[in-house]
Amino acid sequence: QIVSSWFYNNDSSNGAVYGRLYDWYAATDARVLAPAGWHVPNEFEWAALIDYLEGEYMAGGKLKATTLWNLPNTGATNESGFTALPGGCLQIENYYFYFTGKGRTGFFWSASEYGYSYAWNRYISNSCSPVFRYHDDKENGFSVRCIKDI
Repeated sequence: QIVSSWFYNNDSSNGAVYGRLYDWYAATDARVLAPAGWHVPNEFEWAALIDYLEGEYMAGGKLKATTLWNLPNTGATNESGFTALPGGCLQIENYYFYFTGKGRTGFFWSASEYGYSYAWNRYISNSCSPVFRYHDDKENGFSVRCIKDI
């Protein structure tokens, strides 16, 4: 499998603000993304963070940056210091790909798989406070946050 990453709309100026979007293979390949001593969080680690932030209905707002999101940026406080940005995503469907959601959504990979072709992720929207759990095609391009090894 070839690992891939993209700038939103293939525009490097988006990378300066939002970073890159990675397919799941790149996100979970230690040679590609995470620096030594860091890793992409798995489902247990995401769940622990969300529980700490008082559950999925409150966590999205506590994870979101207070700027760069389209209005209304519901519930955004960034009190966690996570500073989630609305980098959008690259969706791949039926051999077509398209960038969508910059300013409105942030998708973040989990290291945990959901079957052969899918993996778990977390999704945050400008229009509400929750953080949602989904599984998507591993070839989609999502943001990544690494956490320090313990």
